[in-house]
Amino acid sequence: MLVEDDHSISEMVDHYLTKEGFGIVHAFDGEEGIRLFQQGSYDLVLLDIMLPKLNGMDFLKIIREKSNVPVLMISAKDGDVDKALGLGFGADDYIAKPFSMIELTARVKAAIRRATQYSAEEPAVNKVIRIHQLAIDIDNVSVLKNGEPLQLTSTEWQLLCLFASNSKKVFTKEQIYRSVWNEEYFDDQNIINVHMRRLREKIEDDPSSPQYIRPFYYESVLVSR
Repeated sequence: MLVEDDHSISEMVDHYLTKEGFGIVHAFDGEEGIRLFQQGSYDLVLLDIMLPKLNGMDFLKIIREKSNVPVLMISAKDGDVDKALGLGFGADDYIAKPFSMIELTARVKAAIRRATQYSAEEPAVNKVIRIHQLAIDIDNVSVLKNGEPLQLTSTEWQLLCLFASNSKKVFTKEQIYRSVWNEEYFDDQNIINVHMRRLREKIEDDPSSPQYIRPFYYESVLVSR
């Protein structure tokens, strides 16, 4: 789904992504987008922030109440505040206007790939990693804390699996980005930091004093058993 009120941008994105094999459903304001989202099933939402009738942030909050579908935010505002705000509401990635269609396509494919890995269930040998109060079920893609399920986005799940599967190993931000996003790292620490903050808010008793994923010299993180 593409929710974008600029018809020229919408047409350009539709033309390019259609050639890449994607089927696109358009909405030109937030209210229309919500209606179409509730009526269908989508692999990803491309969402502009500045929309008529219902802005992108409010749109995102509404769909996050019931869905973990990957959301790629689009905006002409390229400040760190806007990025943090968008990701803090549950977006999976962010791209600023003007953008290249090659970059957009790469980000779309990466987000769908991460979500596919997140949702795939492999009922083979059940592998559960237990760290303090957390039970991380790798095969069934679920996390329990004190027996209660946690709702993670696909990116949060990939981060948690990376750390839990490499307990007490230190990662640089470049290593984290390459492992989870599968892309070249261009020192965009904000995306990693926001996702890490959201993950800590869900798994830690006190996110300001983390016990599971600890900062290390302000450059790396590790998981403590």
